[in-house]
Amino acid sequence: MGERKSVEPVAARIEPERVQAAHQSLRHVVAQAEWDDAAVLGAVREQALPAIERHGSIAYWIVDDTGFPNQGLHSVGVARQYCGQLGKQDNCQVAVSPSVDNGHASLPVAYRLYLPEAWAADAAGRARAGVPEEVAFETKTAIALGRMRQALAGGVPVAIVLDDAGYGDETAFRVGVRDLGLCYVLGIRPGTSVWRPGQAPLPPAPWSGRGRPPTRLRRSPERQPVSVKTLAMDQPARAWRTVTWRQGTQTALSSRFAALRVRPAHRHETRPTSWPEEWLLVEWPEGEAEPTKYWVPNLPPRTALKRLAHTAKARWRIERDDQELKQEVSLGHYEGCNWRGFHHHASLCTAAYGFLVAERCLFPPRQRFTRERIGTPALPQSVQPRGAAHPA
Repeated sequence: MGERKSVEPVAARIEPERVQAAHQSLRHVVAQAEWDDAAVLGAVREQALPAIERHGSIAYWIVDDTGFPNQGLHSVGVARQYCGQLGKQDNCQVAVSPSVDNGHASLPVAYRLYLPEAWAADAAGRARAGVPEEVAFETKTAIALGRMRQALAGGVPVAIVLDDAGYGDETAFRVGVRDLGLCYVLGIRPGTSVWRPGQAPLPPAPWSGRGRPPTRLRRSPERQPVSVKTLAMDQPARAWRTVTWRQGTQTALSSRFAALRVRPAHRHETRPTSWPEEWLLVEWPEGEAEPTKYWVPNLPPRTALKRLAHTAKARWRIERDDQELKQEVSLGHYEGCNWRGFHHHASLCTAAYGFLVAERCLFPPRQRFTRERIGTPALPQSVQPRGAAHPA
């Protein structure tokens, strides 16, 4: 396939005798032709999801954004922002994409470029890059919710939503996911505030008989929310249990976890009722000075700690998706500048990835296949290795 998979090198490989003409044709298909990304991704799902579900029903929706370093001044959406591929802020494009996963295979089901505010307000830049008029500035969390609504409308199976603190720390995102009728296990930051188990904000103040009756919840000096880090550090040693969630490359992956039932405390003063109770899941690995990760699952109250931990840790597959999409099927190799081309390229890469996923799902899992179906046959006693001395 070659190292580089952008349009010109592909044209040179498939039609070496007429590279320029092939290059123009391919470029038109990717950057200019009027075909529908949503229809292509829908067709990919129709082909790939049945193959994935041969190994179990869809269990998770994993939402993430991925960055593409880009120094081009006119490439759509390029701005100085955090780029996960570089691990720092730099000039890049960022796209939001939910994937579906069943523990055996995963597949992106939607794709949308994040358009920074400066780009959304730049009429000349939008016109040059062909950004549709209906596309306005949206936060990444709003884009994610929009793609999830689109996936539900397209018949994607309902599953538990997984995400990191960049999304889970936003209350509006958690409320939006819940309003879609979906359960979630979302990462949050250590400073996120909650009410201690069994606590809630005070009800609205009694009505004095004048003006409108009070409707906002209250707090008192004795009843205050705390950060999830403070709450985790206050837990006794018996609250922490070791859970193993999967087999790693060399050893089983395990850590210590604790789970409590709490109420979120975000902007509760503006609400007439408190937020519903949900889980707080905390990971504190052995030997660490303090907890390292926090999640808020809204799974049922009787959910076991082991299932909470297994679900929270299932998000690792999105990192593998991003790596394979960029390295194997050239997601990061697009060299165009416009909106349509960016999304067409992503859709074609997703189609190629969907084909690979479907083909892999024709085979049993490698561990079971290797251990149960392949064995080293015993050599007959009459076989003499080459170069060995003849027996006496």
